[in-house]
Amino acid sequence: MKFRKLVAIEPLNLTPWGERELHDYADAVVLFRDVPQSNEEIIRRIGNADATLLSYTSHMDKEVIAACPNLRYIGMCCSLYSEESANVDIPAARERGIQVLGIRDYGDRGVVEYVLHELIGLLHGFGRPSLEVEPLEVYGLKVGVVGLGTSGRMIADTLQFLGADITYYCRAPKADAGAAGMRFTPLPQLLRESRVVFTCLNKNVLLLGEDEFEQLGDGKILFNTSIGPGFDPAAMEKWASRPGNYFFCDTKAAAGAVSEGFFNLPGVCCRNVSAGRTVQAFELLSRKVLDNIKTILAQGA
Repeated sequence: MKFRKLVAIEPLNLTPWGERELHDYADAVVLFRDVPQSNEEIIRRIGNADATLLSYTSHMDKEVIAACPNLRYIGMCCSLYSEESANVDIPAARERGIQVLGIRDYGDRGVVEYVLHELIGLLHGFGRPSLEVEPLEVYGLKVGVVGLGTSGRMIADTLQFLGADITYYCRAPKADAGAAGMRFTPLPQLLRESRVVFTCLNKNVLLLGEDEFEQLGDGKILFNTSIGPGFDPAAMEKWASRPGNYFFCDTKAAAGAVSEGFFNLPGVCCRNVSAGRTVQAFELLSRKVLDNIKTILAQGA
C-alpha cells in the first residue's frame, strides 16, 4: 500500500538515501526546499496530498488542517514530546481522522559531546580562562540535572562516569536512576547545592524563575540543553549578568527573549550551532521518519 501523494512542505534534514526511499511509499513525492511563510502557502503546497511531512520550522494549525481535506497522515520530522508543545495541532488532526506521528531521541549524543566540550574547557581553561585559579576535573563536581529524560539521563550518566556527584529533579523519582547512585532532590536544594546545573526539559516547560535563580546563587554554571528556554529569560539574564556566573547554550533560541547585548556578557557562551545536528543524527532521524511512514501504511490508514 502507498500514499497517492506525499508532500514535504519544507526542508526535512533527511539524508539523500532517506529522500530517495520516500518514493517507495507514495505514487508521487514533492519536496519543497524552502520554508513556507504563511498558512496560505502551506495549504497551496499540500494541495490534494494525502500525506505531508514537516520539520520544526513550520506550524500546521487547525486552519491548515481544515483546508486540506485529503490528508490522512502528517509526519513530524522533528521531536514530538507532547501535544501541547507540538508544532502540529494534533487535536484538530485527530478530529478529522488524520494520524500524526513524530520522532524523538535522535540528536542526543551530539548534545552530550557539546556539554563535555564546554564544561571541560571551562574547568581546565582550554581556550578560555579557567573557572578557578587551578584546573579542575569533573571528578567530585556537584552536578544537578533538571529533567531526566533521554538527554538528561545521558548527560548524567556521562558525567557520573567521570566521577561527578549527580542529583536530579523531575516529576517523580526514577528507580533506575536511584539504582545507579543518582539522588532525587527537591529543586530548591538541587539549585543550592550544585555547582553545575543542566536544564533538560521539554519544550515550553519553564521551571526556573526569580526565586529559583536566587536559590541557585552565584559562582555557578548553568547549561540549557532544552529546545527552548527552561526558565524565565529575564530572570536568567539578571543572574547571568552577575560576576562569576556562567551560562551555556548551543543556540540563541535556547536563551529565549533576552536583550541585544546578552550574548556579549563575559559569562555567556553560545556557539549558535545546534549540537544535535550531526551526520549520525540525520541518519537516525531519516530512519525514524521512514519507520513512521511504514507503520502508518501497514495499518492501512
